[in-house]
Amino acid sequence: MTAISATPITTPKAARLPLPALIVMACTVFIVIMTETMPAGLLPQIARGIGVSEGAAGQLVSAYAIGTVLAAIPAIMLTRGARRKPLLCIGLLGFLVANSVTALAPNLAVALVVRFIAGAFSGLLWGMLAGYAMRIAAPERAGRALAIAMSGTPIALAAGTPLGTWLGTTVGWRWAFAAMSLFIAIVLVSALILVPDAPGQQAQTRISFLKVLRIPGLATILAVVFVWMLAHNLLYTYIAPYLQQARLDLRPDLALVIFGVAAIGGIWITGMLVDRMLRRLTLASVSLFIVAGAILLATQGSAPLAILAIILWGIAFGGSATQLQTATGDATGENADAAISLVTTSFNLAIFAGGALGAVLVEGIGAWTLPVAMVVLAFIALIAVGFGRHAAFRSGR
Repeated sequence: MTAISATPITTPKAARLPLPALIVMACTVFIVIMTETMPAGLLPQIARGIGVSEGAAGQLVSAYAIGTVLAAIPAIMLTRGARRKPLLCIGLLGFLVANSVTALAPNLAVALVVRFIAGAFSGLLWGMLAGYAMRIAAPERAGRALAIAMSGTPIALAAGTPLGTWLGTTVGWRWAFAAMSLFIAIVLVSALILVPDAPGQQAQTRISFLKVLRIPGLATILAVVFVWMLAHNLLYTYIAPYLQQARLDLRPDLALVIFGVAAIGGIWITGMLVDRMLRRLTLASVSLFIVAGAILLATQGSAPLAILAIILWGIAFGGSATQLQTATGDATGENADAAISLVTTSFNLAIFAGGALGAVLVEGIGAWTLPVAMVVLAFIALIAVGFGRHAAFRSGR
């Protein structure tokens, strides 16, 4: 694999994974995802608590996403030379402050501002965590290290978000954010103790942002990120109306838990195989999206078939971030952090597009079109991965 760091971390046991540090990183990813998604499950409580409509409270999710999109690229470009551990701790401290202020927010304006700031810190962390995780592991285990670090995403989706929703519903939404702040404080202390430092990118290897964009293979990876994640977000965002209109006897919360558990399995499979067969793994994951969408089209009210499709969809999605970020690291080498900030931006643009396009499909034609769009978009992504064998998704890593 192409080196991610000019100065890799070397230890007497370099071939062994630094599990304590990677678990801290997984907890950091968990925090990022939880902070992003928790308001979605608590909109009625938040709306009542600060005296606004649910639609207005929903802008807390949008403010976070906008902060991520606007901050990811400049944050990484400005901090490419910074040492990684202080940067990680600054990001966690930003989340600690943002969640604490959200818990105490007296009105919507204050909440929106701190949510935007939290999104900005999310852009910073998403852009540097992948490269950091790969730098502190031996090169031949970099993909597995990344898979462990990224495992916080499916765990948050499967257990964290439902737990946050339950807590906020039971004891109040402010206490849910306060509990998040306490957890962040614990992770921050753990990071200070357990995570080794790593250097930033050396000055002589840095290239301009436009030159990063022109690195062979990166444009293909960014296209795959957008199209593949758009296929995902269309159905994930509108899973409730889809299940209702498809007359499936399956609750949305149960469907999302099944999806999350399957995604944990997907990231485990990816961690085992990504260092040896990245290209085939990515092709298989995108193909599973097509199969899942086709099964959903054929369900015709069959809950067992729908559950099978959701399991396949979750397995395919679970390892997608690791696969795409590993491909980015392979293609861009020393400039991986800058390139991954573009991946983060493309991912969040897909979230925006999924919400907008999904609304058009669900309200204009019907939710039955979501699996159709999922199949078509995943097929486009599959073609792009297939043509990216020389620079983007290379054979024989």
